[in-house]
Amino acid sequence: MKTMTHWMTTSLLAIGALVGGCMSADGRQDAAASGGGDEGGADDGGAPGVGPGVGQGGAQDFGQFRAILEAGEIPGPETLDDIGFFNEHKIELPAADCGEDVCVHGALAQMGNLLTGSDCTMVMIGMNTPIDLAEIDRPPLNLAIAVDTSGSMAGVAIDRVREGLYRMVDALHPEDRVTLVSFSDGAEVRAELSGGDHAAMELAISQLEADGSTNVYEGLWTAYQAVEANAAPGLQNRVLLLSDGEATTGITNDDKIVNLASALSAQGMALSTIGLGDSFDPVLMRRLSEVGSGTFYFVENLDAVEEVFEEEVNALLVPLATNVEMSLDVLPGWEVRALYGTRLADVSWAQAEVAIPSLHIAHRETVDDVEHGRRGGGGVILAEIMRRPGAAPPDGNKIGSLQFSYDIPGTEELVEQTVPVVSGDVAAEAYFETDSAEKSFVMLNLFVGFKIASERATVGDRVTALATLQALRGAVANWLTTHDDFDIEDDLRYVDMFIDNLLTMGAGDVPDTENPPTPPTPPNPWPQD
Repeated sequence: MKTMTHWMTTSLLAIGALVGGCMSADGRQDAAASGGGDEGGADDGGAPGVGPGVGQGGAQDFGQFRAILEAGEIPGPETLDDIGFFNEHKIELPAADCGEDVCVHGALAQMGNLLTGSDCTMVMIGMNTPIDLAEIDRPPLNLAIAVDTSGSMAGVAIDRVREGLYRMVDALHPEDRVTLVSFSDGAEVRAELSGGDHAAMELAISQLEADGSTNVYEGLWTAYQAVEANAAPGLQNRVLLLSDGEATTGITNDDKIVNLASALSAQGMALSTIGLGDSFDPVLMRRLSEVGSGTFYFVENLDAVEEVFEEEVNALLVPLATNVEMSLDVLPGWEVRALYGTRLADVSWAQAEVAIPSLHIAHRETVDDVEHGRRGGGGVILAEIMRRPGAAPPDGNKIGSLQFSYDIPGTEELVEQTVPVVSGDVAAEAYFETDSAEKSFVMLNLFVGFKIASERATVGDRVTALATLQALRGAVANWLTTHDDFDIEDDLRYVDMFIDNLLTMGAGDVPDTENPPTPPTPPNPWPQD
């Protein structure tokens, strides 16, 4: 098996959208472990200040996964989402100089993964913008906030709701229309105000108390009705749902709740969700944000309250592009195997198509911009490609192309871009176009390692979970000896936390010290290749 230094000369692609494929090892020799780029600095593929990143909807963090580790427990795989994990990593892209509001960038990479060393071939597609969020005048809101006030929200959860809403009130404009809805056994409109009436809104927020069951369907329906009643030309129609996501009364079927959000989102009423509470159900809240053309967060501490309600929510209320369509088309001899980082994709061997309702400006400007947390790096889509068995060698260096289009919000103008996807040195042991690709490679492997470990631990195989994380830890720690990056350093902290929690639960115990068992080999992250 290849050594874990194989990946040191490699680097994946910038955060935005990634397309890649992993092939089983074919006898290549290990690459030198010399590091892939300038230490701690920007590279020729991206530099600070060249345009904010652009993100998509869906999960914006992996806060619940982190919170469970910090509590000394083992998170389930449902608490880790690829979109959310990637959104907590800031990767610099080339300058946003395409002449449009959104610029798309593509790049190729081939490398060995950090767990087993099998070779991968990947393409990155990153998105950024020349627009400064501070210079944008957002359109007025027609916003309904549905707050879960059931008994399961008592204590810290409802306190964080109040604190977050107080912070959000400060960002409202006089022309905004805001409806506050509370729901437990039923739903009730607590206040209907203009954005300028801060005192009345703060009074309504202060009176929120937790008691009763959780009727998510009724709370959502009441909020949607309020938005529909207040709709007017020029307003953004949105619903914000704050809940632990566990429906316990009324219509409790997740599919019916999701269908409600899907139908009303199609009528122009977007839905974003914020999760809180010890009994939080990430699956329902994540699904609601995805079908509702919105975003999903988990608020795990008071720092997250400030980050989500003051920074992220404001940024996400300003759509940068709508009706986004992206298509990766590969030439004969290559095939697309899978996509990560999106729920709205259609994949065939020659093409991957992605539909994104809207894009927004990510608020995080640099890797070190972590005053309140890591959210807001930008959106990512990841796929894998590979050469088809028996395919003829490529004619030239073109692998395929990326087609990208979107509507400018509030207009009928369609913007279209085409980016070629070309190969590098196909004979090289490892190839990456940019240093920023390297960080993305590490980021992807961390996500896959976390996912495997949580899946194995959930079914009782803590030994394999431990072996997976230990292999990952060694590779990532080695990379950090030559690279200075806050995001990856913080990820490694949670790898260590996960390992410690597994050891505390007995994963490292050896029943026969004289004849210890052979440590298991980490599973191949991409066994289909």
